[in-house]
Amino acid sequence: MAYSEPASAGRESVQVNTASRKPRILLAASGSVASVKFGNLCRCFSEWAEVRAVATKASLHFIDRASLPKDVILYTDEDEWSTWTKLGDSVLHIELRRWADIMVIAPLSANTLGKIAGGLCDNLLTCVVRAWDYSKPLFVAPAMNTFMWNNPFTERHLMLIDELGIILIPPVTKRLACGDYGNGAMAEPSLIFSTVRLFLESRPQSSGSNVP
Repeated sequence: MAYSEPASAGRESVQVNTASRKPRILLAASGSVASVKFGNLCRCFSEWAEVRAVATKASLHFIDRASLPKDVILYTDEDEWSTWTKLGDSVLHIELRRWADIMVIAPLSANTLGKIAGGLCDNLLTCVVRAWDYSKPLFVAPAMNTFMWNNPFTERHLMLIDELGIILIPPVTKRLACGDYGNGAMAEPSLIFSTVRLFLESRPQSSGSNVP
C-alpha cells in the first residue's frame, strides 16, 4: 500500500457503514500545478463515493472547472463568507467537516503543508483541517519541487502532521512541471483513489456506525 501509517494510527477511528450509503469524500486542492489533475481525481472518486470539493484561491489558477463531474460541488473561500450573514447561520467549514467521512488534500502544496503544521487557518481548506475530527481519516498527497520536498522544514512539517494522524500518500520521482527531474510529483489520481478506497474497505464495517 502506498501510504504511510501515522504515529497515531492506533487511536479509535470512525467506522463508515458503506452498506447503507456511499462514502462521503471531501477532496481539496491547494496551490500546486498538480491541481491540473484535480478534475481527474474527482472523477476517480465520484463513481464510488459522494464527493464534494474545496479549492484554494491559488489552486483555481490551475483547475479547469469544466473538467469536474457535474454532481461535484466546488467550494471556494468566497463561499465560506457568502453563506454566513448572521448568528445562527451554518458555518461552511464546520458543515463540510460534519458531512465528510474522509478528507483528501491532493495536491498538498508546500505552503499549505506549512500552514497545517503550524495550525494556521486562513482559508476554507485550512479551516476544515483545523476543525477536523481526527477519528476520521485525512489523507494528503504532496506536490512540490524536489528542493522544496527535501527542505528541512518539509521533514519537520511532515512529522507534525503525522502526530495529528494525517496519512501521507508520498510523492513520486519524475520530470516535474518546472523541468527539474526528481522526487516531489503528486501521486497519480488513480493511485490516490485506490489507496483511500483500500484503506476504507479494509476497515471493519459496523451496522451500528456513528456515521448516519
